[in-house]
Amino acid sequence: MSSLPGVRRAAAVTVTLTAGALLSVSSLVAPAQAATAPSIGGKGGFVLNNATGATVYGKAADTRRQMASTTKIMTAAVVLSTKGVDLNRKVTVKQAYRDYVTKQGASTADLRTGDKVTVRQLLYGTMLPSGCDAAYALADTFGTGSTTAARTKSFIAKMNAKATSLKLKNTKFDSFDGISQSGKNYTTPRDLAKIAQYAMKNANFRAVVKATSYKSTAPTSTGGKRTYTWYNTNKLLGSYKGAVGIKTGTGTAAGPCLVFAATRGSKTLVGVVLNGTDRYKDAAKLLDYGFGSSTAKTMKLRTLPADAQRD
Repeated sequence: MSSLPGVRRAAAVTVTLTAGALLSVSSLVAPAQAATAPSIGGKGGFVLNNATGATVYGKAADTRRQMASTTKIMTAAVVLSTKGVDLNRKVTVKQAYRDYVTKQGASTADLRTGDKVTVRQLLYGTMLPSGCDAAYALADTFGTGSTTAARTKSFIAKMNAKATSLKLKNTKFDSFDGISQSGKNYTTPRDLAKIAQYAMKNANFRAVVKATSYKSTAPTSTGGKRTYTWYNTNKLLGSYKGAVGIKTGTGTAAGPCLVFAATRGSKTLVGVVLNGTDRYKDAAKLLDYGFGSSTAKTMKLRTLPADAQRD
């Protein structure tokens, strides 16, 4: 987004070859995990086992912080948990969505006014290029009320209701995309990891956040056809072995943030870095800690195309 403020348990102990080195694992330890917890630059961090919810790592795990565009994980989760949701439902792009990102200087999926895009496309547009216009369209579509303002307000209320249902006591949403008008859009590393764990239960969500890019077409208002191509701002994908998501976020108050997940064998880890200095390195170190590997030492980040959104 813009710079505005705004797994399962391993069945048995595994011995893993990484970078040619044999990692010995005590038969008393399951799953394999590095002996010493790593030091990270992020002000907050958390990792959990996706299958069991067990804590793997925590740093200032319950300290409230702004979360920037990682907010959109909940945006997508609310949409996908809507009863009878039709991912092929067509949504007409409003000029208001474009005006919003222009006014906020926000990251965008560059949706064009009058185009008829599907809910599925809006999910990709929200999660890959971190499109605040796409998130706006989802909130406007899945909220209730007679005006856009009323519908987006009710959608944010649904986000907060979902947080409550997940028993998250340190999370509050005041926006659908992380651009916080009041500064009351916050979470903690632990809470955000739980939100991500919940979202990852949905197969459609997993498919979206795992994609490094997405290309699709949509009919225009004049009867033509427009092609949209979006690249995932999460550079951990394609860089860290086993990475399967999830979402970046950057804001003046929030700093660089990353919610990440990786699967190796039968084990999936979900983690969070908030207000990081090198969020990808932090994420790789935390995943290595959980997997008992040393990938972070040699990881080279995937390069985004010059015209891709950054977040």
